[in-house]
Amino acid sequence: MPKIRKAVIPAAGYGTRFLPVTKSIPKEMLPIVDKPIIQYIVEEAVESGIEDIIIVTTSTKDAIENHFDNNLELEKYLEAAGKLDQLDQVRQIAKMANFIYIRQKGKYGNGTPVLNAEHLIGNEPFAVLWGDEFIAGTPPRLKQTTEVFAEFGRPVISAIRIPKKQDLSRYGIADVKHIHDNIFEIKKIIEKPAPADAPSDLAVHGCYILTPDIFQALKNQAPGKGGEIWLVDGINKLKDSGPIYACEILAGKYYDCGNVLGYLKTNIDHALKRQDIGAEFRDYLKEISKEL
Repeated sequence: MPKIRKAVIPAAGYGTRFLPVTKSIPKEMLPIVDKPIIQYIVEEAVESGIEDIIIVTTSTKDAIENHFDNNLELEKYLEAAGKLDQLDQVRQIAKMANFIYIRQKGKYGNGTPVLNAEHLIGNEPFAVLWGDEFIAGTPPRLKQTTEVFAEFGRPVISAIRIPKKQDLSRYGIADVKHIHDNIFEIKKIIEKPAPADAPSDLAVHGCYILTPDIFQALKNQAPGKGGEIWLVDGINKLKDSGPIYACEILAGKYYDCGNVLGYLKTNIDHALKRQDIGAEFRDYLKEISKEL
């Protein structure tokens, strides 16, 4: 089975839930304590064996490119100041992978950035990761997903259980058949169903291993909801040529940074885990909780 070497990260959205800050700062660059959201996704990809990171952006997302590039002036300053740990930290960011940037073109929808990357993917399987959510766990979510692909050689999507019924309408929910352990065959994906219409509590999203036939499926499909090109519609089409699988991620915690409340919760969790500030921050939270 071919190795998964390339990952596409769509990062061209407006991030309107975070306005006004996203008027000038990409949502993907909002910090989780002191590291931008998108770096967590890139680190997951690299830890899972990805070599080429293809980030699909727009003209307002230069900050993403700058973050994963070298900053020689900053490096010179850190070296002169003897801040060698920080120097090594910023240098390693640019060395993590081969970074490729393309501008999104075409209709709105989350299938469009995948289509935009076709000429860079070629005829090999690849990963897709969203730039505003991740799962903190070992082994990484993408690693678990690629292992399922190695077993079946067919598209795989990571999956999580949604504990609150009312939250089902925020995700693509799968109708599934259990295969073994934490692996399921997907019968159908319903995008953002009403809770009464959801076929299960298993949300499939966030991390995809796709085969190159997804490109033709996306090209041939009519625009879906809102006149947009939806990745899930193309994935549902792939079932015509063989099964599609879901890999339920059992180890790790899911962080949704695509909305303000989820973003704040993610920051709190990660601040509490820090050795340098965690204890003091926990004391602060205990103190202010008395005032609520």
